[in-house]
Amino acid sequence: MQKSRTPRAVRERFAGPEGGRQQLLAEPRRMKILDWLQEEGSARVRDLSGAFAVSEATIRQDLERLEADGYIIREHGGAYLKSIPQQVQSMSLQHVQNMDKKRRIGMAAAALVEDHETLIIDSGTTTTQFAENLKSRQELNIITNALNIALILGAIPTNTVHMPAGQFKAPTLSLSGEKSADFFVGIYAEKLFLATAGVSFEAGLTYPAIGDIYVKRAMVKAASHVYLLADSTKIGRVSFSALGGVEIVDTLITDDGISDADRAEFERRGVEVVIAR
Repeated sequence: MQKSRTPRAVRERFAGPEGGRQQLLAEPRRMKILDWLQEEGSARVRDLSGAFAVSEATIRQDLERLEADGYIIREHGGAYLKSIPQQVQSMSLQHVQNMDKKRRIGMAAAALVEDHETLIIDSGTTTTQFAENLKSRQELNIITNALNIALILGAIPTNTVHMPAGQFKAPTLSLSGEKSADFFVGIYAEKLFLATAGVSFEAGLTYPAIGDIYVKRAMVKAASHVYLLADSTKIGRVSFSALGGVEIVDTLITDDGISDADRAEFERRGVEVVIAR
């Protein structure tokens, strides 16, 4: 895993210097480490140390706490998510909160798709709900980095499904990294349906791990219209690695939990807002 080049504002928010602020930030840092592991499946101590700007000894203490809480299993030099083997065998995803909101967003997004279109579909729980609602469409040309989405839509005989190469990420059942990004060079799609861990006006679209940024940036470049599928709890949330400002999104599809002020600010920045009801 490469060392993160996180924007300064995001780094300062989550990874303060050791000393006076370390105790204050210990619990938020552990939760960000858990977010990372829930996205990547595993992590090395030295990568976490560099990314969060704390010592390796501090990271080991964080991992010990997360292991004691039952989330992870430590191994020499790092740790991995405890639920990975069972989760992969059942083809399930990690993030299953706010599923009612995600189902409604998936339905609203699917209503914007017609037969015969070429789509790029990102991995994630909300985009999986979107894919489930595409089963009635015919002759779609689909490019996805998500194994579960490929299986859902590849089971429809008239669809054509393409997948990039890359590193398998068990928590998201996806392929990621620079090799995945290379696949999108020279590809054109009418629509991209993109997922995110958080979206804010300060930091833009953010994700728990740097490895996703390569492929998501390539997806954005390959698409004519970018739809961001994000439930309202993700608005104002900042994760670890930044993809870009909200201006890279053409349309935000969210639920009715979005505030009037946030909706107005998205629209002021040129982002269409669709409310799933």
